[in-house]
Amino acid sequence: MNNHNKNMHDFPNRIILVTGGTGALGSSITKAFVESKAIVISSYTHEREESLTQTENKSASIQLIKADITKEEEVTRLVSNVIDRYGRIDILVNVVGAYIAPKSVVELDEKEWDFMMDVNLKSAFLISKHVIRRMVSKRYGKVIHISSKKGLHAEGFDSAYAASKSGIIRLVESLAEETKESNINVNCIMPILIDTQANRKAMPNADFNKWVKPEDLANVVLFLSSEEAKTITGAAIPTFGVL
Repeated sequence: MNNHNKNMHDFPNRIILVTGGTGALGSSITKAFVESKAIVISSYTHEREESLTQTENKSASIQLIKADITKEEEVTRLVSNVIDRYGRIDILVNVVGAYIAPKSVVELDEKEWDFMMDVNLKSAFLISKHVIRRMVSKRYGKVIHISSKKGLHAEGFDSAYAASKSGIIRLVESLAEETKESNINVNCIMPILIDTQANRKAMPNADFNKWVKPEDLANVVLFLSSEEAKTITGAAIPTFGVL
């Protein structure tokens, strides 16, 4: 990010929880918040990315916690740890998600369907449940989930993924209605192809220039977390890039 973007939004002393914060998108969001003067707690399930570990070593403003947010007991422990240390969670950005290889409905295994629902949708429900309860008590909060363009329109051979991402949009709409009297904003963004090393490896012949950069998505998340976006809630924001 250039200097203008770095200073566009500041979050001094805000407590940010980024779930799935060590992946390509999650680490970009985590770094953007750290650069914006926030205190960031980033959860992960797999080994930490080296780039984020280096950021942690350089900054006292980031803490990494291992947690599987598809399991309610681990979500409860994660949220309690943050509350015990900081007293509140001001902003939740849930980046946890996964994608499986394209398959038709008739080829899809029940375990694959359940995996998509657990990682993409159940995780969003559980972390929202336990964080928003704390936000309501403070009468303040910003929540951003990651959905997908496929949550609006499936393209075939993507039923489990598309259904789970569509569920996030409906979850966000419902949560926004439930929390609108508590000064809480709940929204999601809908990327399609994100310019990550994993996606480039999977699609080496694609035009990477048309893909959305993680840093650009991080800027959208920071905007939705800011007071400039206080009138936006229950929205699914298209972040498709140039297609």
